[in-house]
Amino acid sequence: MKKLIACVLALGSLPLAFAVASDKEEDRIKDAGIVMKEILDIPDDIPKDLLDRAECVIVLPSVKKLAIGIGGSYGRGVMVCRSGEHFTGPWGAPAMYALEGGNIGFQLGGQATDFVLLVMNPRGAESLMGSKVKLGADAAAAAGPKGRDTAAATDVVMRAEILSYSRSRGLFAGISLEGSTLRPDNGANEKLYGRKLTAKEILRDGKVTAPVAAHQLDAELEKASPRNLSEPKSLK
Repeated sequence: MKKLIACVLALGSLPLAFAVASDKEEDRIKDAGIVMKEILDIPDDIPKDLLDRAECVIVLPSVKKLAIGIGGSYGRGVMVCRSGEHFTGPWGAPAMYALEGGNIGFQLGGQATDFVLLVMNPRGAESLMGSKVKLGADAAAAAGPKGRDTAAATDVVMRAEILSYSRSRGLFAGISLEGSTLRPDNGANEKLYGRKLTAKEILRDGKVTAPVAAHQLDAELEKASPRNLSEPKSLK
């Protein structure tokens, strides 16, 4: 009888546990929206012409260096892409992502750091929607240039599939994340949407709508960059 009661109680607690887990993912999305707003409110942080040519944006708020290991780190955040077959539609539903790797830890210096990554072409976006991607090996990555005019960094931008930025203690700068890895956080996506979904199903196939928690993130991106200004031929 005691075992039966314990089993009933455990089953009854599952909806609550799921709700708590989902709340954590929603909080990450909300934090990503706040970070994006704060960064976009300063024109000299991310150049508008680069954002206008980005197919997707990844925001990882408050990535911290782990206490164990040398330079180890782990951060969670979201990836959001423009909708439509050729990334020409409005910004869509977010997928949860994880950033990890020793290289990050050395650059964090023990401080909580926000990361923003611009995915600059469909090839980079598609690779990130698969499995784990090692930056600099599986996808060309570079520190993102700052300022209103990125003409001086044209070569870097042309070669890179992903441009990365960091913000720590109010200081915003391009940062190299080569050697680090990005991967879809499938467990978090399941908790957020209530069923198993691949990152591609969320970001490209339109299987879900954006949760309320993502409204600020999408609104900020839509306001800052409502249209994809990449060369049309690069999107096919």
